[in-house]
Amino acid sequence: MAVFKGSAVAIVTPFKREDESINYDAFADLIDYQIDNGSDAIVVCGSTGEAATMSEQEHLDACKFCIEYTKGRIPVIGGTGSNRTQTAIDLSREVAGYGADAVLLISPYYNKGTQEGVYKHFKMVADEIPGTPVILYNVPSRTGGNVLPQTVARLVKDVPNIVGIKEASGDISQIVKLMTLCDGNIELYSGNDDQVVPLLSMGGIGVISVVANVAPKAMHDMCYKFFEGDVAGAAKIQRDTHELFEMLFCEVNPIPVKKAVDLIGMNAGPLRMPLTEMTPANTEKLRQAMKNFGLI
Repeated sequence: MAVFKGSAVAIVTPFKREDESINYDAFADLIDYQIDNGSDAIVVCGSTGEAATMSEQEHLDACKFCIEYTKGRIPVIGGTGSNRTQTAIDLSREVAGYGADAVLLISPYYNKGTQEGVYKHFKMVADEIPGTPVILYNVPSRTGGNVLPQTVARLVKDVPNIVGIKEASGDISQIVKLMTLCDGNIELYSGNDDQVVPLLSMGGIGVISVVANVAPKAMHDMCYKFFEGDVAGAAKIQRDTHELFEMLFCEVNPIPVKKAVDLIGMNAGPLRMPLTEMTPANTEKLRQAMKNFGLI
């Protein structure tokens, strides 16, 4: 059984303006909003959740809160990746122990590693949590390294609990090769909100979405229209969300999406440095895109 099918929100982490600590009251509201509006799963402490700015204890606390507050209403996937293999192991053990439905492991960044190093990194982490599904995360634009299809296929064959991949390379040809080498035996999730339908056509089963922070129903419906055979309907939603997508990525993620969450009346709070507030000019363009989509 897949960890989830449909749209998982890569949820923002709300911080308090006075001291930038995690605002758990606002976090609870955001979780409820996602569940009430159609998201099929939650990914906590990913790139959009500003995990890179958190201490390890904050990271663990945020994951634990999300898992406990969600109470099994939808699956929760904890982002537990690191470029330090032992840190990824430690985070993954803890979050698996909290009852996460899966963990999301970004490929090693900065020091990166060869394909053999990437293979061993992922295998070492997954072997430490044999009862918890692992979803790999390939995002070369952030990590500076590409996890090649041959490496993924080898991992899926050799490590039973490596079950899926969030693919954000943007390279459709690479994804076709990935699905061919894995013979479909991998849960493929789009990591790019503007490429959901193309990946679903290659056997994908969903998306891990930034756009879902403000348009959860649209992202859910895009997936399920495709699953139900309404490819034209899914493609229309893909096209309709494109202006919104472009504005949510006009500055470094999650700068625009935290502003967008505020604009729909939720409390995302400030960004942590080195991220800075969205420029006024881009804020107005984002506001217009949200109006055009019917969000405000």
